[in-house]
Amino acid sequence: MRLCAWYLYGEKHRGYALNPVANFHLQNGSVMWRINWMGDTSPRGIAASCGMMVNYRYFLEDTASNSAAYLGTKQIKASEQVLSLVSQFQQNSKL
Repeated sequence: MRLCAWYLYGEKHRGYALNPVANFHLQNGSVMWRINWMGDTSPRGIAASCGMMVNYRYFLEDTASNSAAYLGTKQIKASEQVLSLVSQFQQNSKL
């Protein structure tokens, strides 16, 4: 879960999220909301993401400012759950 959070939140390509699905949702103003363990247990989900799934949440009143922040300053809006997992990864990682 921590590694997944880091991959989605911390791994970048030219400053933007490396994952294309994350990049799509963040460009459109979403918040990286929740990472679900075994959220996709289909054979494809297991092969592609070890069964993990992420939810992106759109707060309509914030989508324009979230999108502008991501596109302008490459700032990712994320929930406390995601940020906590990222922090745990950073504390335990040697990267």
